Amino acid sequence: MDTRLAANFHAPPASLQAIPYIMLIVFVPAYEAVFVPAVRRLTGVGTGITPLQRIGVGLFAVTFSMVAAALVEARRRHSSVSGDGRTLSIFWIAPQFLVFGLSEMFTAVGLIEFFYKQSLSGMQAFLTSMTYCSYSFGFYLSSVLVSLVNRVTSRNGGNGWLSNNDLDKDRLDLFYWLLAALSILNFFNFLFWSRWYSNSVETVQVAGVGGDGGSEQEDEKGSA
Repeated sequence: MDTRLAANFHAPPASLQAIPYIMLIVFVPAYEAVFVPAVRRLTGVGTGITPLQRIGVGLFAVTFSMVAAALVEARRRHSSVSGDGRTLSIFWIAPQFLVFGLSEMFTAVGLIEFFYKQSLSGMQAFLTSMTYCSYSFGFYLSSVLVSLVNRVTSRNGGNGWLSNNDLDKDRLDLFYWLLAALSILNFFNFLFWSRWYSNSVETVQVAGVGGDGGSEQEDEKGSA
């Protein structure tokens, strides 16, 4: 891909990974200042949408990041293999990072908000740290997934999707489509468990056992 920004300046490909973090810096304040007040008038929820809804939006949005990556990689590979002489600009892959940053804003912040509001008193910091532990576990699983995909796709003597370390020979686009499918499955899995959790909380509240979270339980004890 063409990494030139000017005649004598090339953008390091790794620098594009800064885009999601730039998105967080820009859009988190905008989210709190614009989105939350506007949606609060419609939903009546103090934070605009609930933490679970915020997480769900992020998990759904990340699917489009994988779809964008698959489409761009398919176009890049076609141009390179066919030898048509066209070289895509490196900024074609910027949209997938933009969408990923948007999904991270909803998911990561939503998780922290959920743990602080719904967990028992004294467990907020521990559960928040588990969020970051899940990231490291996900990085490990990504390595397992790559090895598994290579093993399955290299059966019958064929080359695996990611076994050649050559983007023109590998099928990175198909791998991105697989990740998009897994993202959709993960989203529906989240919907199932979040619905189960919401129903469980409603049952507990009707029974008069407790409130929404540890902090609210402490408030009830103090007022008693």
